Amino acid sequence: MSLFQEKKHISKAEINELPIKAYEGPIHLINTEKEADAAAGELLKETLLGFDTETRPAFRKGESYDPSLLQLATETDVYLFQIQQCGLTPNLIKVLSSPDIIKAGVALERDVAELQDVVDFPADGFVELATAAKKARIKNLGLRGLTAILFGFRISKKEQVSNWARPILTNSQQVYAATDAWLGRKIYLAFKEQGLV
Repeated sequence: MSLFQEKKHISKAEINELPIKAYEGPIHLINTEKEADAAAGELLKETLLGFDTETRPAFRKGESYDPSLLQLATETDVYLFQIQQCGLTPNLIKVLSSPDIIKAGVALERDVAELQDVVDFPADGFVELATAAKKARIKNLGLRGLTAILFGFRISKKEQVSNWARPILTNSQQVYAATDAWLGRKIYLAFKEQGLV
């Protein structure tokens, strides 16, 4: 019996009982325009990427920041683009605009809109995983809940409100950011197997 027939909802307490897991593969931290365009050139060969962004948290009313990090995951690697240092290069824009490259993630609309505030581009190829989760009648629509329901492990949220605008990200921040993008791809494939995307 597949997970899709079994569990449709998981509580915070149940999630906290699960073993913790994170992405363990290669992470490429990219902070120059040249590196970013070269890496994005490689990503143009892909057909499916896990997608996420991180933004420096704002704690005061009226305060807001541009996205600090763009995460894109392939089958084998995760690329972390430090946008405030490398910018959204022509090849990165091509990746984000390509209808032939699926970019899968959760709560994408805001992430994409924030990237478009940096450089206006025609977003295409984005797949919102919460939409597929609703089709499967899953109640938890966030990344943490979907991961727990589909794969039986939990992810750390320790770095969620850390400063993503720092010029040098800690190892813990890099793993956190990579895990979110890796899971976007993994969840997409799980839904695809069930014909939900």
